[in-house]
Amino acid sequence: MSALRDLRRFAGEAGTVLAEELGARWRLTLAEPDTARDAAVLMLFAPTAESAGRDPRSLGPDDLDLLMLQRATTLGSHAGEIAFPGGKLEPDDADEAAAALREAVEETGLDPAGVDVVGVLPSHPLPYSNFMVTPVLAWWREVSPVFVVDPRESAQVFRIPVRDLLDPRNRVTASLERAGVVFESPAFLVEDIFIWGFTGKLLEETFHYLGWAKPWDPDRKHFFTL
Repeated sequence: MSALRDLRRFAGEAGTVLAEELGARWRLTLAEPDTARDAAVLMLFAPTAESAGRDPRSLGPDDLDLLMLQRATTLGSHAGEIAFPGGKLEPDDADEAAAALREAVEETGLDPAGVDVVGVLPSHPLPYSNFMVTPVLAWWREVSPVFVVDPRESAQVFRIPVRDLLDPRNRVTASLERAGVVFESPAFLVEDIFIWGFTGKLLEETFHYLGWAKPWDPDRKHFFTL
């Protein structure tokens, strides 16, 4: 199995064959479609330290990791949540890929020269803050150091192994009660890293369409409060 080939296939199909299906699935929860703002996130896959130097075409999902960050706990929205680098589109951004890369540089300090954009997926709704978020698939051809650029924005920047995200033992259904209403989402619990909500759903869908997902027990709940 070649993970890079899977990523390229998914990106190509998402723009054609899967566009309508993905759009219908992802837009069901959009809160205010007439006023939603545009944003983009960078889903940056890289060889793990153990896999570095190998032919990228020989790497499978278990040989990769993903760049992620934890938002600062002092932010007004989505505080403390695990997310992909990204943010809203600015007037000077040429497109969604440019916005995702710019935000990643601002948040993690990565060198964009070593990043190859694989493709852009259909926009995904983030109802809580009313964004339409475009996921940008990318390959980290030349990995560079990353770090927290602004502690007011991010609490930590890290790379998480894809094999840990795919492990059924690390899969749960997040269950959050807010104002008497229960919200649930696909989630990932890897040691002290808890990924849920928008990012959890995006990972779930991406792994499904890549063909990497493994069966897990959705009745295994992780209850939490904010």
